[in-house]
Amino acid sequence: MNEGVGIPVVSVVGKSDSGKTTLMEGLIRALTARGWRVATCKHHVHEIDIDQPGKDSWRHARAGSRVTMISSPTQFAVVRRVESERSLDEIAAEAAAGGCDILLTEGFKRSGNVRIEISRLARSDEMISEPGAIVALVTDNPELRPDGVPVFGLSDASSLAGFIEERFLSGSTPQGDARNGD
Repeated sequence: MNEGVGIPVVSVVGKSDSGKTTLMEGLIRALTARGWRVATCKHHVHEIDIDQPGKDSWRHARAGSRVTMISSPTQFAVVRRVESERSLDEIAAEAAAGGCDILLTEGFKRSGNVRIEISRLARSDEMISEPGAIVALVTDNPELRPDGVPVFGLSDASSLAGFIEERFLSGSTPQGDARNGD
């Protein structure tokens, strides 16, 4: 967990096409089914354009708007121009301010303090992290068994979610829990 943030930050890392996004989807489903409010952040090394070219909000940003907001009855999005990349602590603070219990990130290979690596045998037979730098490994490679690191199967997001819940969310009550009136 990143100290001083208020919510745990867990990063899923691995080589390109190793299954990070599929694992993230499984974790999100499993944790939200347990009542946790999950925030996610995908790291990109290039500039991203999440708005659709030609749409009004895209045109606003291209005209020079520093903050562009899009609001509908079921969604609200804010796109901000920034001078430098946000730290994980800053991203986690945004997630916490949005009422989330945990931030799952994808692709923060170097900045995440709590990393879960996914290594798919069809993609690679080795890990990108040192064994002491990860809290869990997700793999289909029977040769990868680092000492002291729990190992989960590629399709076992539910057990991995249980591990995350026990290790990083114990002592908390899900904000989406019916006991809180949500």
